[in-house]
Amino acid sequence: MSKIQEAQAILNELGLPDAQQNEISGYTLLALCNIKEKDKWSKAFKQSHGVTKGIMTFISENYDKEYAPNTRETFRRQVLHQFVQAGIADYNPDIPDLPVNSPRAHYAVSEIALETIKTYRTRGWKKAVANFKSQIGELKEKYSKEREMSRVPLKLANGKVLMLSPGKHNEVQAAIVEEFASRFAQGSTLLYVGDTENKDLHIEKEKLESIGIPITEHSKLPDVVIYDEDKNWLYLIEAVTSHGPMSPKRIVELEDFLKDCKAGKIYVSAFPDFSEFKKHTNDIAWDTEVWIMDFPEHMIHFNGDRFLGPR
Repeated sequence: MSKIQEAQAILNELGLPDAQQNEISGYTLLALCNIKEKDKWSKAFKQSHGVTKGIMTFISENYDKEYAPNTRETFRRQVLHQFVQAGIADYNPDIPDLPVNSPRAHYAVSEIALETIKTYRTRGWKKAVANFKSQIGELKEKYSKEREMSRVPLKLANGKVLMLSPGKHNEVQAAIVEEFASRFAQGSTLLYVGDTENKDLHIEKEKLESIGIPITEHSKLPDVVIYDEDKNWLYLIEAVTSHGPMSPKRIVELEDFLKDCKAGKIYVSAFPDFSEFKKHTNDIAWDTEVWIMDFPEHMIHFNGDRFLGPR
């Protein structure tokens, strides 16, 4: 393997998240350890480096890899911050009381990471990694636990709780089910809700199929699908946090996709707040509804001959 590949492998085994196992992270580790292409890892040594004149210069001179000057913040925010959190690097070890924005800010490989890395490709590597993890822990595991703690709970009518992945999009989806449906679709059943990580988080396949919706293509469905069996109304709802309201193009796509579904269709664009709504007003189709999470008791109707009902 090349040195950059070895560096990425080291980061993987030390438990860094996937985002800190990429090429720029590998080169940063090589710079912090002062390892050139033909060096053995046992020759790694500790030396403080600034970002631009230290790390980026080392990479350029020894690996012929040029990073633009404006990537300095990428090194700092997406690599070095995580290296410090993971116990791989120390921040300002030579002058600990430096102001936060000091031009003299610097980083160095930590003592425990250095001693571990120097054993790479030796018989002592596995034991050294185990010792490192026992003392420092895995950042990947820590991030994973924090992510689990910040998941968005979605309570269904039957008492079941779904845990949606973190993020504004899923917060809107949860509000659609818990707030919108309880006000404007009482007695209805949730047939489908996607998740940014798991598109099949909740899907009532048999019911969807029974009303003429092809379950093999559920990815074409909007974010949330709710069905009122008594009225035979189907609520098709998009949670909009950056793109994707019920535009004329989206309506045509859904009408074609749902051509065998005889239920009356109600198209709704759901937004987290009025500010997000205003960004998309030019794209929202007529004869559709708008619901805003910040104002759950209200609806906005885009023209048409009736309010909140199939056309």
